[in-house]
Amino acid sequence: MPFKVKATLVAWLGNIERYPCHFCYELGEEIIFDGERVHGRICPDLLPPLAEKAMNMHVAGPRYVDPGHYYPFWYSPPSVTDENKSVYDGTKFGFKNVLKTIEEPPYHVRQLQDPKSFNWPPHPERTVAKDISVLCPDQRSSGLFRLEVIDLSDTGMDAPYFRRQMTIMDRAAKKGGSVPIHEIGNMYDNFELMEIYPPLVREMIEPLIEELVLLEMATVKDGVLTVTEKGEERVARFRAEAAPEVVKALKL
Repeated sequence: MPFKVKATLVAWLGNIERYPCHFCYELGEEIIFDGERVHGRICPDLLPPLAEKAMNMHVAGPRYVDPGHYYPFWYSPPSVTDENKSVYDGTKFGFKNVLKTIEEPPYHVRQLQDPKSFNWPPHPERTVAKDISVLCPDQRSSGLFRLEVIDLSDTGMDAPYFRRQMTIMDRAAKKGGSVPIHEIGNMYDNFELMEIYPPLVREMIEPLIEELVLLEMATVKDGVLTVTEKGEERVARFRAEAAPEVVKALKL
């Protein structure tokens, strides 16, 4: 039911020529957690922060946002202390706005922050700190890994839920591509509904559909589920990769 997560090394924010990566990472290198196995090389120093973020995204998928994203201060300009402003802003020192963007040299600690933050004028969209990323703990090189959800998780303990999602989309597609959500149970016989794990009750169907919508494999409007082209392609890929007995059992 949860999601596959990929981390990609997208940039070196430190001086990689002076302080080379001793794990020999290269830009574009990928690490994928599929719900059961990790594919790709993981530096031991990177593992703790990467595992935490990857697990959060494995569970929440595209819904996961770092809490820091919600701070409004990303859209504040630089400032200097000004005790005359203390009475206005309520702080001990008081702050005066510096209404300009301060450009720092390469490898300055400022470069470790989102470049859209603390600018003047402020970045016009609420996207600062929205990308999910992990920095290599060695700040001299500061490898930046960007994380993204790439698919539903179809292995390990997630496999039963994934297969339910595939049959929901397949049977909806065979009914013209759309089906009212309250009628999804009618597409299965009693054995398929209650004897196969997990049982397809309303409380299970709704979160399964929510995940399909999050990955644009389906849409929901006015209580009707519609399978998208992306969803049909995912079912077709599963059907092609599954063993013949699985295809037969699931009536794909």
